[in-house]
Amino acid sequence: MTDEIGLIGRFYREVLEGGNLALVDELTADNYVDHEEALPGQPPGKAGARYFAEAMRTAFPDIHVKSIEPALSAENMEACHVILTGTHRGEMAGIAPTGNTVEFDATDIIRVENGKVAEHWGTTDSLRLMQQMGAVAV
Repeated sequence: MTDEIGLIGRFYREVLEGGNLALVDELTADNYVDHEEALPGQPPGKAGARYFAEAMRTAFPDIHVKSIEPALSAENMEACHVILTGTHRGEMAGIAPTGNTVEFDATDIIRVENGKVAEHWGTTDSLRLMQQMGAVAV
């Protein structure tokens, strides 16, 4: 699977990078469950997926997908490793904008049901992100 194929790729390219927040409703199932630790104030379910996308775009309005690889798809599961870059220009998890440029990575696994994301498991290198924003000493 290339970085342009799959629901994960669409979320990163079209929602996070492209800003098409309405696409969250199209990509996520009504019973969507996110198993990754939530951001402060992030609600569960589909509303939480939209909240996450809005929070990331607010904190990093120039967010860019540097790469999505490797990316895998089998039966009703997709997985990928993504590297994101951006400039910290908005509040992120209570941290005021610093203007710092960041580069961080995440690994995602999703379960697809009826063409939509039903479940998500993920890990984000939050420590590296916080260090680059200046919130945590290196």
